[in-house]
Amino acid sequence: MTVAAILSGKGHDTITVSGDVPLSEVCKTLAKHKIGAVVVCDGPEAIDGIVSERDIVRVLGNQGESALKHPVSSVMTREVMTCTEENSVNEVMARMTQGRFRHMPVVKDGKLTGVISIGDVVKFKIAQVELEAEQMRSYITMA
Repeated sequence: MTVAAILSGKGHDTITVSGDVPLSEVCKTLAKHKIGAVVVCDGPEAIDGIVSERDIVRVLGNQGESALKHPVSSVMTREVMTCTEENSVNEVMARMTQGRFRHMPVVKDGKLTGVISIGDVVKFKIAQVELEAEQMRSYITMA
């Protein structure tokens, strides 16, 4: 199965901010949308970075509340790992685990088309295992 299967159920909606937005506004955006990361885009859907709850906690721990006035561009991860809809779920899960991050933007032709989280991947994998188990039970009862 591929990332496209996850997005077909979840949707392609993305929440982005520009790099000059204060970190305090990013916190409000994360809370409002109940998400754990936001993609930073200053151009038309081109990814400049990503900032997660972990990034925010780290900077607050180091700099205190004054960090909330800094632009998100000073905190964001600039080297963003992305995937495409054609990537397999297993491949994406392995990359997230290896890189120790929980959110991955999905791109097509260099443009942002979605974001998947490790939660989305796990939910998809559980549904897949449950379907296979049900098919196996059905097969056994028919035999």
